[in-house]
Amino acid sequence: MNNNRSYFLISCMVFGFAFLYVPILSLIIFSFNKSKLVTVWAGFSTKWYGALLQNEQILQAAWISLRIAFVNACFAVALGTLAGFVLARLGRFRGRTLFTGMVTAPLVMPEVITGLSLLLLFVAMQDLIGWPQGRGITTITIAHITFSMAYVAVIVQSRLSSVDESVEEAALDLGARPAKVFFVITLPIIAPALVSGWLLAFTMSLDDLVIASFVSGPGSSTLPMVVFSKVRLGVSPEINALASIIVLLVSMGVIAAGYLMHRQQKIRQRDIQFAIAANK
Repeated sequence: MNNNRSYFLISCMVFGFAFLYVPILSLIIFSFNKSKLVTVWAGFSTKWYGALLQNEQILQAAWISLRIAFVNACFAVALGTLAGFVLARLGRFRGRTLFTGMVTAPLVMPEVITGLSLLLLFVAMQDLIGWPQGRGITTITIAHITFSMAYVAVIVQSRLSSVDESVEEAALDLGARPAKVFFVITLPIIAPALVSGWLLAFTMSLDDLVIASFVSGPGSSTLPMVVFSKVRLGVSPEINALASIIVLLVSMGVIAAGYLMHRQQKIRQRDIQFAIAANK
């Protein structure tokens, strides 16, 4: 009975991973297809990567998306960390329920509603104070920070909830100021959560299409917007090449982040062992 159950679970796992990754693998393979038809194999060729590097529209859109994603991730981590710290450490305070709802609302709000509300906000602000001047990179970045910081806040809050506060209290008892305790003790402990939040915010910004479509303007089309407009006219092998490069970059980023987090965890465990040995 247990063998049958294990076989069933393993089969479901294999099917699930195949369902997710076989299309990505086939996309990478067909990015080296010599034919213009993306579903007909006509031989190995890298010409579509060369054609991609000469496509000014895609390169400009990719550069815009990377700039927006980087700025968004940095601001989302900064603001999300503050929000997560408030939710995890300040306990009950007046307006906590409202603050919690405002922080977590972007997690459940449909992107169409978020994009439309931000568009109306930017239009009203332009009429009242003259800023922002039209829609563009600035409005897209602000919109992405709005929903990305919610995810970072949840990640940081969950990490802070599992941190032993006695370590911070001991540092305060020894005379350390709260700011020094945060930067020297708390921040290194929650560093893996910050890295995870940064990567999540960066990926979500790079992937967003709906909200960016509402708050973008002429000359500020992001990469998903350009790809979507091209796919509507038929999938091009250049899109396969672009997707393959993105998969490669994301994989390298995940591997590097995993290595750094694992290394940081080993250093922390080594320091704990040294501290225990010194107290014996």
